[in-house]
Amino acid sequence: MPSCVLAYSGGLDTSVILGWLMDQGYDVHAVYIDLGQPCEDRQEILDKAKNIGAASAQIVDAQEELCSDFAFPVLQWQAKYESIYLLGTSIARPLISKKCLQIAKQVGADAYAHGATGKGNDQCRFQLAA
Repeated sequence: MPSCVLAYSGGLDTSVILGWLMDQGYDVHAVYIDLGQPCEDRQEILDKAKNIGAASAQIVDAQEELCSDFAFPVLQWQAKYESIYLLGTSIARPLISKKCLQIAKQVGADAYAHGATGKGNDQCRFQLAA
């Protein structure tokens, strides 16, 4: 059976995607990347993924790497969108992809999935990083 690593937030979109991937015949490994964002109980997120049917669910702590390799350089470069907005959310997407692909290699996954839609730039950020 093919397997897939899913960048899993525990929200509606990635929960539906998890179920859909299973319906398509994938063993799904749900991965929650902890970037230090405020959220509800992370254990509840893992439990939700397992209850839906994920083959595995885990949390990867990427807080230090986000700061050292992404946030500090962006601040040093004063990287801004339209010369106004510091790049915040967008810089996390390549790191999320990197961590998920590391897990994909560990579990021998055939695919990587995320919940970003085509209406924003996040889809491009996830996919170009992969």
